Amino acid sequence: MSISIERFTGGLSMGSALEMTSECTPSMSQRPSEKPLARALCIDLDGTLVRTDLTFECLLGALKGRPWLVFVLPFWWLKGRSYLKHRLVQASQLDVTVLPYQAEVLALIQKAREEGRHVALVTGSHESLAQQVADHVPLFDTVLATSESQNLIGSNKAALLERTFGSRQFEYVANGRVDLAVWQKSGAAVTVHAPRSVVRQVAGMGIPHRDIPHPGTGWRTWLRAIRLQQWLKNLLLLVPIITAHEVLNVQALGAVLLAFVSFGACASSTYLINDLMDLEADRHHHKKRMRPFAAGHLDVRAGLAAIVVLLVLGVGLALLLPVTFQWALAAYLLTTLLYSLWLKRLASLDVIVLAGLYTLRIIAGALATGISLSFWLLAFSMFIFLSLALVKRVAELVEVRKKEVATGLTLGKLRGREYSTEDVAVLQGLGAASGYLAVLVLALYIHSPEVSELYRSSELLWLIAPLMLLWVTRMWLVTARGYMDEDPIFFAAKDPETWATGAVVALILMGATLLQL
Repeated sequence: MSISIERFTGGLSMGSALEMTSECTPSMSQRPSEKPLARALCIDLDGTLVRTDLTFECLLGALKGRPWLVFVLPFWWLKGRSYLKHRLVQASQLDVTVLPYQAEVLALIQKAREEGRHVALVTGSHESLAQQVADHVPLFDTVLATSESQNLIGSNKAALLERTFGSRQFEYVANGRVDLAVWQKSGAAVTVHAPRSVVRQVAGMGIPHRDIPHPGTGWRTWLRAIRLQQWLKNLLLLVPIITAHEVLNVQALGAVLLAFVSFGACASSTYLINDLMDLEADRHHHKKRMRPFAAGHLDVRAGLAAIVVLLVLGVGLALLLPVTFQWALAAYLLTTLLYSLWLKRLASLDVIVLAGLYTLRIIAGALATGISLSFWLLAFSMFIFLSLALVKRVAELVEVRKKEVATGLTLGKLRGREYSTEDVAVLQGLGAASGYLAVLVLALYIHSPEVSELYRSSELLWLIAPLMLLWVTRMWLVTARGYMDEDPIFFAAKDPETWATGAVVALILMGATLLQL
């Protein structure tokens, strides 16, 4: 979880804490003029003071704003890592105030300051980022970081610390294998969430050593990251075989199962991409800040590797299905990538894209099984999913409005979106109208000649229309009252009244199929 800096400054405001620090300590970016009486405490930044890697976050931020930089990165890399870090900082804007700071490390720093020890922030991240962190956490006497000409990691960092503080005259707090060279020159060591092999090597160096173990990343954390619950949306792949009365077709069911896992894996990869691209926005959000990557519970690099694994799995399974399904999956991946990078920031277009992605799942289910889709199903799907997409946006805006009332602040807009609280009434009207249009399409379908060929008692289907009207109306009432989860599909999956409505609809469909009135 993010740590409040006031806890370590006696509850003072940030400005007051900075003033007191500047009065009591040397300048942030200056080296100490003399060796301290006690060992200096040297704190690494990436993975130690914060539960993330700032270079990788700058990389993601740069690519989010300018995706074409992916072709420039190799040329920056060839000029050296320090130059690469310098250019990435220039190409991105990182808000250090919302980074996931480590409570245990902040406590170490506070204790060292109480003992009168010199505290230094020593990092391989770029010097401008390090200085921003030091300004936000007013507890450091010295900042030593990577410049455009020198990459301050490994042996470079060890030599600089030895020259600055003297041999064995500093205690080093870090987390990685690259830091072993620094610990070999230090007088004491603290390993923070380090791999076991690193902890063993540091423990064998014969210097005072303390380990802050990693709490562990369980499978539940990864399930949250890949949003396994969102795989419920992929049940839409079953809609074509249900509406075509092919649920007992074993071959079709097998194809849908492959398509379900393929879509699920690819969808999870896009959720990871979205989370990595939205780290900063998520950290400003009252709920999303607890997502595994935003909170620092999962490493950004592990997330990038997981994206590759999931894409290989999803595409590999898709190769077992018809080519037309593969094209649908490719369209889904391309659209979701464009959505994460750009489309979601465009008002109105973003909800239409979301509705289209839901409908695309139904189309993909039909392509996987070779079942023809009707115009009625596609029209109904587009309208009902547009209504649900608007529910999602209105629910977010209602939360913003509630926060404004609670804090007395005027927040106005959704972070990363082109919607403001003034749009709530318009979006509610559009969403409700879209939901009722879906019911109108359903009614027209029930009245069409095609229905009599599929159902023995098609008249019973008219009972579904008022149930759908009731369900759409209730969804919008729940949203207006602020009880809607941000994802209406997930809300519906947990909602007893939705389950009851679904059960009654299923009974009506069975009756219309089997009974002869």
